[in-house]
Amino acid sequence: MAVIPLTGERRAARGKGPTRKARRAGRIPAVLYGHGQESLALTVGARDFEVALRGKLGSNPIVGLTLAGDGGAGELTALIREIQRDPVSHQILHLDFQRISLTETIEVAVPLRMVGTPVGVKDGGGILEAILREVKVRCLPTAIPAHIDLDVSHLGIGDSVHASAIVMPEVAILTDPEATVATVVPPTVIEEKPAEAVAAEAVAEPEVIAKGKKEEAAEGAEEEAARAEKKPAAEKKPAEKK
Repeated sequence: MAVIPLTGERRAARGKGPTRKARRAGRIPAVLYGHGQESLALTVGARDFEVALRGKLGSNPIVGLTLAGDGGAGELTALIREIQRDPVSHQILHLDFQRISLTETIEVAVPLRMVGTPVGVKDGGGILEAILREVKVRCLPTAIPAHIDLDVSHLGIGDSVHASAIVMPEVAILTDPEATVATVVPPTVIEEKPAEAVAAEAVAEPEVIAKGKKEEAAEGAEEEAARAEKKPAAEKKPAEKK
């Protein structure tokens, strides 16, 4: 991975006020930390930063940072650990730089990219599910890959590929080897009833309702007859005399 040249300026003041003032002046507030040294507050030109990273691939860009300002001048190598953006305007709000040495290994997360169309998708209508989007690796800063390609074309329905399948020279994969990276699942099938069955159900339903009403009427008549039989004899109407 190439080292991107970038110039920054030290800043003594911290807090919301100074950072807002820096942004209005077209500069991005940033912090530099790591490698056992004291953290530094600094700014970089927003335009300079965008031009420097334009067209650079990968999620772990390395910069050769030249600092100038009241605290003196210096030059160091740093990894861009985080770029904070406004969720609406996408303007860069803050940068985190981590000091590194080009001769010492570091641990970073590298994006995964699935390559090929699985057999289970192409021939069986399955669906490829990506379980992991990135893996953790350890390597020299200059050996950090922009991304890792993983061939999934051999996967059939029900097959999976694990982190143990990722092999790269000069890069140690730290993610659990048994972790599932991607799998092909069967297609979702919605079972539809035949038209004849639907029509039969539509006809049968009124019959059940009608039957229920007849049974209720019969039960009502039986209850009425039972109540009549239980009435006392005195309540019965005497027979007429001739």
